[in-house]
Amino acid sequence: MMNAPATLTARQIRTLITLSCGAFASQASVRLCDPMLPQLSAELGESLGEVAQTITSFSIAYGLFQLIHGPMGDRFGKLRWVRYATVSAAIASLACMFAGSLLQLITLRFLTGAACAALIPLSLAWIGDSVPYQNRQNVLAKLMTGSTIGVVFGQVAGGVLADTIGWRLSFGFPAVVLAAVAAVLFLDARRDARDAPQDLVTEPGPVPSPRVIARQFGSVLAVPWARVLLTVVFIEGMLVYGAFAYVPSWLHLHYDMPLWQCGLAAAGFGVGGMIYALSSSVLIQQLGERGLLIGGSSSFAIGMLLIGGSWWPAQSLYCALAGLGFFMMHNTLQVHATQMAPNARGTGIAAFAVGLFSGQSTGVAVGSVLVGAIGFESVLLGSSVLLIALAGTMAMLLTARNRSPS
Repeated sequence: MMNAPATLTARQIRTLITLSCGAFASQASVRLCDPMLPQLSAELGESLGEVAQTITSFSIAYGLFQLIHGPMGDRFGKLRWVRYATVSAAIASLACMFAGSLLQLITLRFLTGAACAALIPLSLAWIGDSVPYQNRQNVLAKLMTGSTIGVVFGQVAGGVLADTIGWRLSFGFPAVVLAAVAAVLFLDARRDARDAPQDLVTEPGPVPSPRVIARQFGSVLAVPWARVLLTVVFIEGMLVYGAFAYVPSWLHLHYDMPLWQCGLAAAGFGVGGMIYALSSSVLIQQLGERGLLIGGSSSFAIGMLLIGGSWWPAQSLYCALAGLGFFMMHNTLQVHATQMAPNARGTGIAAFAVGLFSGQSTGVAVGSVLVGAIGFESVLLGSSVLLIALAGTMAMLLTARNRSPS
């Protein structure tokens, strides 16, 4: 599935592949309901706005529970916490198949999102514990292969599965993958009574109280470089998703493109992430961190500015270019996030994820106002120019940080 760097042991490579499959199922679950809303509306007898809460409830839980999973992973062990979260996610996703009402489905989707929230941040934190910094960006890109494939799969397959096997059985697919991931992680733990050395936690003690969790996040925020990274990723999420979230609607309204073609065009963004994951070794070696920041933001801007037309394959290609640029930039920020709070890495990654999630939510909300006020083209141009400026600022900060004796 992936070629991991030689610095990893056979056990770590197997764990990395397993976590990548978990990331796939997690991200597929995020987007699974997007294309099935009309079918849910017809079968449950509710409006599209009402059934859209199946998406909102998952997203809210996914964002909120980052604040819990990070500190729990630091306290009890990252892989250990991921194992139990994966089991919980599999059970909740499977239960969605048997929802008897919209309220039940919304509740179960909330529980699924709450459990899935642990998988990617704690996987990133585990990589931070296990992989030397100089190899970490490439390994993080490999993990991203699973998550980006999951996004594309959820956007496209959700509708296909709903039209063929029905929306209920559609929830069974991520449940099966999550159950398989949990089984492999538990079998690995059973073969070796102890976790990998990087994941050992001595005398973890009781479940941390809200005050302890707040103190852990406070320790991350006390680090100046962490505050810089969290601010940058918030702005990045706001600029990227504040424009890109409206691409499908804009293509549909302005170019009369069918909704299914709009979905395929937007799925190109995830394909761009897959391209980056597969070519990360070469790009990292040739461009370096600052080159990835500047080149990535420029690629995003070019792709976004090219979008526009009624032929969906071309729009998908432009979205892929934008997606490639975003992941070039974001993966660079991500690798620094794994190092910003080494003594509370799980909490640090959780804070980073919350920053990105909050930025995305803010961007979508602000974008809806700006699109109506100044038009999509102006929002697209503004976000592209500001992202290049953000990347340039971050590149200068990295240069100054690398020159600093400390």
